[in-house]
Amino acid sequence: MADLVILVLFLISGAITGWIGVNWLPEETLDHITNLRNLKIALSGLSALIGLLIAFLFQQFRNKLTKRIRTMPTDLLVSRSVGIVLGLVIATLLLVPLLLLPLPSELFFVKPIFAVLSNIFFGVLGYNLAEVHGRTVLRLFNPNSTESLLVADGILTPASAKVLDTSVIIDGRIQALLRFGLIEGQIIVAQSVMDELQKLSDSSNNEKRGKGRRGLKLLNQLRESYGRRLVINSTRYEGEGTDEILLKLTSDISGILITVDYNLSQVALVQEIKVLNLSDLVLAVRPEVQPGEKLNLKVVREGKENSQGIAYLEDGTMVVIEEGLQWIGKRIEVVVTGALQTPTGRMVFSKASNDQPPNKFEKTKASQG
Repeated sequence: MADLVILVLFLISGAITGWIGVNWLPEETLDHITNLRNLKIALSGLSALIGLLIAFLFQQFRNKLTKRIRTMPTDLLVSRSVGIVLGLVIATLLLVPLLLLPLPSELFFVKPIFAVLSNIFFGVLGYNLAEVHGRTVLRLFNPNSTESLLVADGILTPASAKVLDTSVIIDGRIQALLRFGLIEGQIIVAQSVMDELQKLSDSSNNEKRGKGRRGLKLLNQLRESYGRRLVINSTRYEGEGTDEILLKLTSDISGILITVDYNLSQVALVQEIKVLNLSDLVLAVRPEVQPGEKLNLKVVREGKENSQGIAYLEDGTMVVIEEGLQWIGKRIEVVVTGALQTPTGRMVFSKASNDQPPNKFEKTKASQG
């Protein structure tokens, strides 16, 4: 509705400007015009088309500005607004002497042109200064804030907003990371993610319905624990699929996308968008094992090769034990011989320690033979 009103207003304004503008033509030109009414109609139509074109451009600018304002952090929005206001105030103070100067009638257009240019210049200048030093401006309103002092001096960097993917909400590990303070800043959930979780929770498939309800339950817990730090972004982006919308949202707010989707994280890296893949984080914080290190593990199943046994570290890393088949179901001491990094994780190779007591079952079998 607002877009339609804008189009109509610009159309009418253009038509009126063209109709009245004929009277601004020089008298010599008007004397040569035989049909003044037709000229007014023609100029009104041309001005109406120009007004319609300006209306479309204004709508695009308005939509982009609205999206930026909705996703912009509050402190940054306030600082930029203050910067623009200060710039306009300075422009007005500089205009006062000029407006009081008597100018010839031939130069009447100088004052309005100078007023427009000076307001644009100082307004943009104030905006840019606030964008770079906006937090220093906020420091004027709260000079006793230690955080403001540290940010203004460049010692403390403000935390970027974190955008959650559907997969990371269903995964659930984000709650532990927040509880231990490993993730800072605002937590943003896009409306498209909420819609996807609701769709999953209403699914006839039991597995999908369980995932959707688990994700919604997690968000309710985060809301209770962190309050206003969790933000549901209601901006409607044009795009195919939730992933594309999340990439646009993260790019617009200069945030960090958190996901466990490998493909989505790779697309984000290609588009130079900051992304944190929890799977990569788990691999980064896992305990390292070195060749020669001794581990006490329980052999749980048979390996792919003959006589191999399989065990697991506490972080889920698979350990292949040579000649470990005979120890299935038992806890033994092994010596690490090497490790292999694969796209899906890490695999550790080992063998039974020389100090390992022989398997009683094998010993009894040998004596009976």
